[in-house]
Amino acid sequence: MTNPHNIRNIAIIAHVDHGKTTLVDGLLKQSNSFRDNQAEMSQTTILDTGDLERERGITISAKQAAVQYGDTKINIIDTPGHADFSGEVERTLNMADGVLLIVDAQEGPMPQTKFVLQKALELGLKPVVVINKIDKRDARIKDVENEISNLFLDLATSDDQLDFPIYYAIGRDGVAWSEIPQDISITADLTPIFEAILNHIPAPQADVDADFQMLVTALDWDNYQGKYCIGRIRRGHIKPGQSIMVINADGQSVKGKVEKVFVNKGLDRSEVAQAQAGDIVALTGIQTASIGATLSDPNNPEALPAMAIAPPTLQIAIGPNTSPFAGKEGSLTTSRQIATRLHKELETNVGLLVDERDTQFLVSGRGELHLSVLIETMRREGFELEVGRPQVITKQEDGQTLEPIEELTIEIPDEYSGAIQSELGQRRATFINQRATTKNTTEIIYELPTRTLLGLRNTLLTATKGTVILNSLSIGYAPASAALQQLRKGALIASETGTATPYSLQTVAARGTAYIAPGTKVYTGMVIGLNTRSEDMEINVAKEKKLTNVRASGSDDAIKLAPHTNLSLEQAIDFIENDELLEVTPQNIRIRKQYLSAHERKRSHSR
Repeated sequence: MTNPHNIRNIAIIAHVDHGKTTLVDGLLKQSNSFRDNQAEMSQTTILDTGDLERERGITISAKQAAVQYGDTKINIIDTPGHADFSGEVERTLNMADGVLLIVDAQEGPMPQTKFVLQKALELGLKPVVVINKIDKRDARIKDVENEISNLFLDLATSDDQLDFPIYYAIGRDGVAWSEIPQDISITADLTPIFEAILNHIPAPQADVDADFQMLVTALDWDNYQGKYCIGRIRRGHIKPGQSIMVINADGQSVKGKVEKVFVNKGLDRSEVAQAQAGDIVALTGIQTASIGATLSDPNNPEALPAMAIAPPTLQIAIGPNTSPFAGKEGSLTTSRQIATRLHKELETNVGLLVDERDTQFLVSGRGELHLSVLIETMRREGFELEVGRPQVITKQEDGQTLEPIEELTIEIPDEYSGAIQSELGQRRATFINQRATTKNTTEIIYELPTRTLLGLRNTLLTATKGTVILNSLSIGYAPASAALQQLRKGALIASETGTATPYSLQTVAARGTAYIAPGTKVYTGMVIGLNTRSEDMEINVAKEKKLTNVRASGSDDAIKLAPHTNLSLEQAIDFIENDELLEVTPQNIRIRKQYLSAHERKRSHSR
């Protein structure tokens, strides 16, 4: 067992892409957690183990690791940087006594920096600031220091939180300094960060002689041990075979028995004969526990305070695929299979809610990314799904309808600022502030209703030729305003079922933007492109060119088509309107009208 005085529990928090996971890589490697010949020594983003995490370059679920530095065991909790996964951040911060706040030396504090720091300070965690990527050409270290100080002034809950140390790092190279280095080429390592953790992060307050008590902060599974209950022991000690009481969040108590006790060692779990207060553990054999449950000594069954998780702001309808191609591309197609999968997700995804309505499921989450990651995960598991347009979740207060509001930070080249401001004006955005970030780039901050963000990302990426950077953060609620007019152009719709031909796709190119390529199988009512006009238009894209025995000049030349636009899942979710659905299968993402025939659509509009 490790003495609590020789334990440090620290969470790594940051905005997306500020180098948080890369810095963790360096801490793992430089603490001799791996042998020199281990594969991890040549890897990056070691803790991002999921396929989606590696593909997107973001942390989706919190991870735990542990390193040994001298006589001290350092438990490291790597948290997501995106506010959509704030449920992961909120629950895992409960295991920490301090945080490493990573801030990009050029971008400075960003929306998610504000969000994660606020959560840490509310919990009374001790912060250590690391200004990362100081080798960037446009690094502005002193300005960023001032911005961080102002952020702490806004968020601190006590005066002592205004006294925080600042370190400087190049996480990619695994080097750090306690003062701004005059020459970054001089040999260095992450020793200053290790020392900062020992000197500034407090050891856990732990009574090892009291009755056992622990809050279940996370769950995990594997094929060998089954279910793991993960959390920090608040008091007492635990060992295999020990009887416990499980007090779930609803207050119900169930007796249980611990089978095995594991602690973190590097990236692995190491089985131990006993663990005590202050350490982070994974316990097996407790099948009835859920996230937020308290595990306690049966002789003193006291529940710990439940974790406060912010409510979801967005909901989306998910159900079995009902398109003409249903059942052809996936192996999991029934509402019963979807229900089983969603209920399993609820056990670990604390920011999610599911309301079952016949064969449909209303899934509520913290944002489009939160929901789209779930849909993409299910798609890769073999599910066929039908997805509706996201809707914001309003609430009633004093007889008034309130809707969620977001703070939107946009970084754009100056040449596009006029187009951006015009678009946001249509979406009832309120201008808050702006500043020049580099020579020809401006950062603009707006506040706007969450529902007006839907579809905005695609529009701005198109308007700025892919150069815009958007970040949003939920900041509260305001009285709901009037509905927006449809801002998207009309859809181009397949009028016949068949296979798209190059000849017919020339018509699509002349009318707007194609979302399909020649050879794509289509069905009546499937959306195959975006019109240049506001109304929907039907096109027969399966029509072949009529052949004659007369050869006209140039008639047999190869048809040249512009490349089609291939929408990602997030882009497709952003694209659809209220009368459209998204067909998601392991092989394809298709947009379709809710009513496939033109007659049904006309009748629905006339109601």
